[in-house]
Amino acid sequence: MTAVSDTLAKMKHFIPEGPISGGWSPLLSDRYQWLEVDLQRRTQVTAVATQGRYGSSDWLTTYLLMFSDTGHNWRQYRQEDSLGAFPGNSNADTVVQHKLEQPVIARYLRLIPLDWNPSGRIGLRLEIYGCRYTSDVASFDGSSSFVYRPSVRASWASIEIISLKFKTMKNSGALLHAKGQGDHSLNMVLDKGKLLLYHQQDVSSASTGKLLISLGSLLDDQHWHSVKLERLNTHLNLTVDRNTQQVHVSAELSHWHIHTKPILSNRNFDGCLENLLYNEINLINLVKQNSSQVTAGRMTFSCSEPVSVAVTFTDSHGFLQLPGLASWSSGLVSVMLQFRTWNKAGLLLTFALQQQEGSLFLYLSETRLRLLISTLNASHVCVFSGSRLNDGQWHSVELTSEENRLSITVDRDEGATAHTSVPLSLTSDSQLFFGGCPDQKCRNPFRGFQGCLRLVSLNGQPVDLIKVQRRLLGNYSNLQIDMCGIIDRCSPSHCEHGGRCTQSWSTFHCNCSNSGYRGATCHSTKYEQNCEMYKHKGNASGHYYVDVDGSGPIKPQLVYCNMTEDKTWVVIQHNNTELTSVQASADRNQLSAHFDYSSEEEQLAAVIVQSDYCEQELSFHCRRSRLFNTLDGAPFSWWVGGPGSGQIQNHWGGALPGSRQCACGLQDNCLDSSFYCNCDADYDQWADDSGLLTHKDNLPVRSLVLGDLQRPRSKAAYKVGPLRCHGDKNFWNAAFFDKETSYLHFPTLQGELNADISFLFKTTFSSGVFLENLGIKDFIRIELSSSTEVVFSFDVGNGPLEVKVETSFPLNDNQWHSVRAERNVKEALLRVDDLPAVAHEAPADGLIHLQLNSQLFIGGTASRQKGFLGCIRSLQLNGVTLDLEERAEMTPGVRPGCPGHCSSYGRFCQNQGRCVEKANGFSCDCSQSAYSGAFCHHEVSASFTSTTSITFIIKEPYELSRNGSAMPSSIYSDITLRGENISLSFRTTQSPAMLLYIGSFYREHLILLINKHGELEVRYKLHSSKDVEVLSSRVMNLADGRLHTVTIRRQAGAVSVQDVFTSVGPFSLVISESEDLDSELPGLASLGFTGCLSGVRFNSICPLKSALLHPDSRVIVTGSLVQSSCASSSQADPYAAETTHSLSDQPRSADAGQPLVNAIRSDSALIGGVIAVVIFITMCAFAIMARFICVRKETFRNQEVKSSQPEDDHEFPFSSQADSLSVPSENQKEFFI
Repeated sequence: MTAVSDTLAKMKHFIPEGPISGGWSPLLSDRYQWLEVDLQRRTQVTAVATQGRYGSSDWLTTYLLMFSDTGHNWRQYRQEDSLGAFPGNSNADTVVQHKLEQPVIARYLRLIPLDWNPSGRIGLRLEIYGCRYTSDVASFDGSSSFVYRPSVRASWASIEIISLKFKTMKNSGALLHAKGQGDHSLNMVLDKGKLLLYHQQDVSSASTGKLLISLGSLLDDQHWHSVKLERLNTHLNLTVDRNTQQVHVSAELSHWHIHTKPILSNRNFDGCLENLLYNEINLINLVKQNSSQVTAGRMTFSCSEPVSVAVTFTDSHGFLQLPGLASWSSGLVSVMLQFRTWNKAGLLLTFALQQQEGSLFLYLSETRLRLLISTLNASHVCVFSGSRLNDGQWHSVELTSEENRLSITVDRDEGATAHTSVPLSLTSDSQLFFGGCPDQKCRNPFRGFQGCLRLVSLNGQPVDLIKVQRRLLGNYSNLQIDMCGIIDRCSPSHCEHGGRCTQSWSTFHCNCSNSGYRGATCHSTKYEQNCEMYKHKGNASGHYYVDVDGSGPIKPQLVYCNMTEDKTWVVIQHNNTELTSVQASADRNQLSAHFDYSSEEEQLAAVIVQSDYCEQELSFHCRRSRLFNTLDGAPFSWWVGGPGSGQIQNHWGGALPGSRQCACGLQDNCLDSSFYCNCDADYDQWADDSGLLTHKDNLPVRSLVLGDLQRPRSKAAYKVGPLRCHGDKNFWNAAFFDKETSYLHFPTLQGELNADISFLFKTTFSSGVFLENLGIKDFIRIELSSSTEVVFSFDVGNGPLEVKVETSFPLNDNQWHSVRAERNVKEALLRVDDLPAVAHEAPADGLIHLQLNSQLFIGGTASRQKGFLGCIRSLQLNGVTLDLEERAEMTPGVRPGCPGHCSSYGRFCQNQGRCVEKANGFSCDCSQSAYSGAFCHHEVSASFTSTTSITFIIKEPYELSRNGSAMPSSIYSDITLRGENISLSFRTTQSPAMLLYIGSFYREHLILLINKHGELEVRYKLHSSKDVEVLSSRVMNLADGRLHTVTIRRQAGAVSVQDVFTSVGPFSLVISESEDLDSELPGLASLGFTGCLSGVRFNSICPLKSALLHPDSRVIVTGSLVQSSCASSSQADPYAAETTHSLSDQPRSADAGQPLVNAIRSDSALIGGVIAVVIFITMCAFAIMARFICVRKETFRNQEVKSSQPEDDHEFPFSSQADSLSVPSENQKEFFI
């Protein structure tokens, strides 16, 4: 490497006085100055260094660096493809050097000052570092040809590499044709400025073939672009500049003959090639040497470039002003130009119409070209032409006025020409404004143009834009002349996961519709990563999209999440989960069944790997149809399972892999002990071998082969259930940090362009660092800065940036809180819990690469300061979970796991359900709730008829002696409660109606009924010697067929009743006492109750739930008790989104023992292990329960225990149904519904 400093410098507007050795300083200090350096030949420049002007206050603080081969068509050097400006100096003496990440190969360099010392002027000393560059160049004029035929030995090489550089002004043309075996070939074509690679199978076809790869954009900018095509067997890599794509090709393309002459002659390449190499063989040099391996025609060995001066409108305030021509007085006016832009709108040209006292506007609107003529008499003429003109390609426009006829032509297409009869009267005094106009000289009602203009001509005379740049012609503002600075921000696209990229001049946007992702770059998934996360948000069973790797490459998938009380199952269907019959046939020896899953291969594999346990049912029902036959003989049947294409398995459900056995063989209980499967006994009666496959390495089942089906009277049926998994290894992975100086360390975070970090934490401390990763200058950090604030901070080279989320509630409350941070090239955002995300946009042209090199610290920092104290759980970086528990086991001051989940998730347990702590998570104990389900939210209800009743009997805690001996009063106190809580829901149209009766052995009772007026009554009798106490509501017509919920609470002598779902007014209670009231009860009891009851509960006892779901000897059901949904027709179910299925009517089997085939359709089988729960939800939705009441009278605290013998049945309120009920025995209490 050599320093290039003694070079010819073209310095614009030198200060004439003063020594040149002091440095360069222009006469004027503005942004239109530059310093141009001619290196005399093409040089590889690797670094630049600047210093302030000697002995002065003149230095640059920022500048742009341009390069060119010809002194025209300049190109701006950009660091990281985005940042254009270089930081300069802070004083006149210090040297600031910048090494170029990608060396520049050019003859000319130009430095353009942007900012300088405000106390001085523009001034600098410049040094350029680089080395000599040599190359072989060939020029093609559109009719040139070149063919290279490798030697036979080389053509069979397993690795082939073709590399070259090209430059052109044409946006289309064939660069390369590589012929393989037969008619197979590869075509590399430039089309609309993009490089396309095709696989062509028929050379005679007019088609270019199948598109394999599309790379690059704006490659017709007359600058050098590098291309490399690499083949390793059938793997093909194409690299354009610094972007690479890979594709697989057929074996016929395993060796090539290389042509630069295309098959389609109308797409010849017109431009220059440099350093065309095939496996390090210089093909251009072979042409120069007249080698027999090459055939060439019309090639020259230099690169002649046409000069085309472009103008860049960098912002909407720029304009180019040109004077009119004297020839316009003849009446012929012609304006031609070419433009390219990404914007949908912008002013291209405007000028005043002096005779009409108006203005003409030629502008883009909604990607079309429009002409508007506005005059004082308010006449407007609007003409449309062209479409989709914001595609970044060069488009030509010709405006012509002659003989009262005005026409506009776009892209020389007569079909895109618009005409109007308005003449243009322009003179040499007229002024034309391109792209915009200064406010004081013209009015611009449209947005200014952002893009490039070139080949501007007036009446066929080209406009010398270099004269404009030197202020010798016209005027301009906010322009970059002699360059087109257009950038394709969508190539390569920063939109992830299939997001569609669109752009304007200054930015790009990602359309994430239908991708399953969101955010500025479609980086973050919309869905949870597993069913466990949905459950811990309070969701019930149903269909959900899960994204197993978050922001990773695996797509979201639709699964069924079965939220049971103790586990959360993910259920993945395939195309046949039914029990399928197989008929014997002499024409076939085997039957094959293939199973296609609703999830893709990588989705299935990820679910299985991340789960603690997976299972799949495999069943075979047989009659004279053998399965394996013997251990030593060839098996009749087998199945294929496992990842990828799977492997053949020779064990059956419930047996060990490789055992050639079924479940009965493992348990030693087969029908015939000489065989290891029931079906191998070959009995002429139905048998089955069924079980679960639980070895994850063999799942899922992909295909099944059944043999022994050709014999007469052979019958069989098989079933392969859905894949079911539970237990997520990632969601509960946690670590507890109990020292401020402790931390966990992991490899460096990989997230140069996009990174997302998510985790949960809980703590009682007000501050601490969750995560930190450092680089030389860059860093990324997330911390709890106070008890109500989380801060996400980072630096990618543009200076530190902070994103903060402040909460209205404390975050150190020892409950789980979620944090998600994301940083991409467009923005940085931070979300805490379910609060709105706070976002901060990235600079439009700032540095975008996050460069880190240290270890990633979790729970602390490298300096061991401000460490986090508490728990961190489910930490994921770019969708990958870090194993905190594994690291914590070997790290002092950090413990694996973190208890205490009920403090955060206990709220999900509803209806008196109790949260139970587990090592990994929690569960809801519904044993004392009148509801069931994962969160005790499924209503348990039933429909009653007039003949239906339920009796629930509970013995007292202490047995009473049959001889009637007295018990101590202290023991009586223990078995008598001071109060009770009773709740139930009902829906009926019957009035009067008995809802609930609760009685004890001591002739005490509570009765809940609807009287003949439709009012609710509660009748208490707390002692046989006392009268009945009645609480009656004034709410009318509760027998209205709507759902009502009643809650009764008694504490000693205070009783409250509440009807919480009644739409009418509150209760007005009346208390009365009368013995005559009891005489009505036998009549009410004889009427029974017709309607629906649900949610019946007494303290912690739910007798009707036991009757429906857990029947035992304490429950006596009389009549028909039908499960139903009380709430289905009265109010919206908060879990109505849950997917439910019902069973089809099952036909009776004609053959005893024969399995029911196709009784359960595939959609019913979808819910797998919870089929019974879903059936009852569909048929009855919610169950009804009766709650027992133990009553106690304060005045009996010190009395002796009553006689253990009950009185006659006629005194029992429901004696009319005595025959259908068990008579309560001694020491019992009884519920009756």
